[in-house]
Amino acid sequence: MLEGIYKETRDRMTKTVEAVSRDLAAVRTGKASPHLLDTVKVDAYGSTMLLNQVASVSAPEPRLLVIQAFDKSTVGEIVKGIQRADLGLNPAVEGNIIRLAIPPLNEERRMELVKHCKHIAEEGRVAIRNIRRDANERIKKERKNKNISEDQEADGHDEVQKMTDDYVKEIDDIVVRKEKEVMEV
Repeated sequence: MLEGIYKETRDRMTKTVEAVSRDLAAVRTGKASPHLLDTVKVDAYGSTMLLNQVASVSAPEPRLLVIQAFDKSTVGEIVKGIQRADLGLNPAVEGNIIRLAIPPLNEERRMELVKHCKHIAEEGRVAIRNIRRDANERIKKERKNKNISEDQEADGHDEVQKMTDDYVKEIDDIVVRKEKEVMEV
């Protein structure tokens, strides 16, 4: 009974941590990273697609991203998508290749990015706590329906709290690493 609740709670918390990690990977640092463009959407072939579905992205140098469009007809839309994403990058087009020079970040921008990272992490922590609340309500319901004992209920709440603490710590560790990366000159 409780094992099912634990498994579902663990799965949901893992997905939350992965989402936070993905969101933080898209935050710009001073270094070029293909993940920087993970959230860029491009209007191509009559629908909105992610950039990585219409082009390949590589980082041949620490301050340069190179985007190779699979189809030359999508280059203009890729450029528009990058500009709409408001990443502060200016695309330079050469045939079906787009180059993005990553300018160094100034101190003020670094502080804004750290604040943004902390916001993403806090959203993740709130999501984890909401998952904890859902799990605890399910455990209480099992107790109310007399499917588990009072001791099992208490153990269940302890186990869910332990999971919550572990996943929140994981988010904290990820955001600390990202902040170091952002503040690195």
